Amino acid sequence: MFGIGGPLRRGVSLGLPTAWGALAITYKLGCPLAQQDGLGARLVTSAVFFAVGTGLIHHVRQTLLRELRQARRVAGAAQSVLLRPLPPRVDGLEVAAVQLSADRGATVGGDLYEVIATEHGVRVVMGDVRGHGLPALGTVAALLGSFREAAHDEPDLGRVLRRLDRALARHLRERHRDEHPASGRVPDTPVAEEFVTVLLLEIDRDGGVRALNCGHPWPYLLSGTGVEPLARADPLPPLGPFPLPADLPTTPCGHLRPGELLVLYTDGAEDARDARGRFFSLPTALATAAHDHPVSSQQILRTVLGALLRHTAGRETDDITLLVLGNERRHRLPSEARGTGRATTHDPQPSARP
Repeated sequence: MFGIGGPLRRGVSLGLPTAWGALAITYKLGCPLAQQDGLGARLVTSAVFFAVGTGLIHHVRQTLLRELRQARRVAGAAQSVLLRPLPPRVDGLEVAAVQLSADRGATVGGDLYEVIATEHGVRVVMGDVRGHGLPALGTVAALLGSFREAAHDEPDLGRVLRRLDRALARHLRERHRDEHPASGRVPDTPVAEEFVTVLLLEIDRDGGVRALNCGHPWPYLLSGTGVEPLARADPLPPLGPFPLPADLPTTPCGHLRPGELLVLYTDGAEDARDARGRFFSLPTALATAAHDHPVSSQQILRTVLGALLRHTAGRETDDITLLVLGNERRHRLPSEARGTGRATTHDPQPSARP
């Protein structure tokens, strides 16, 4: 009984146009009025065919709208499974995230993010897949699946990045094989036009931050002294076109102190333009949002998102993702009492993703 709906809808979709067409042919061949050449007869015939044509167009339009809505629901459900809602806190860090997709037809974006508490510290990934829509969604799935395993398995952040690189290469080879079955072989290297920018962060129990950056914008650090990039080192090339170097040392980025926040984003945020072609100033928006101190990750996210939507008038041309991490750890470490430098705090009960 559960399988009747689909065939029934398809039968109705095919049957109604057939019935409209049969009605028009029957009128033309069987109605005496349709055989006459007078003005009145012609007007009636034209009205009949106009009504039939209008009915057909309306039916086709409604069918296409239903299919489009179904595609949106399926794509949205798939993306919600991949980009699961983040918990409000992860191991003493307050978390807030939002994504806006440029592909309004399918509500699917090419940005990815995840925050996971591991025995190696809190590990964070943010990435930006070239393009958007369903092809980008497959790449997002491959990278997130790899990261969610490697973040727990690999003690070294460089090995996590290598796992992501291998997962991307494998996904692109398989996609090329599926898209070009006649070629009969899988290419040894991924498609040159495909690439992904990736930022990996590791925040340890002392608040120390280390990073590996492959072509992604550096996050902004919000502190009592203002807004500044987390690091200024040159990033590695994006994943995909070039092999990773043999040595992958992490970039030390200082410490995330209690009350400070990190704002990760994809380049769609800073590339967003208004009607006059002016770019959105993310540092200015962050400084404005952080004016009232202390602020929470959710407050920063809401304020910046509102400013961004006002700037673009809701017409984004690229996927936009914002991820805010705030240090809420409150309890002193023994190392702090020994005067080892920067004050660090901890939450007594870490909150990990279920």
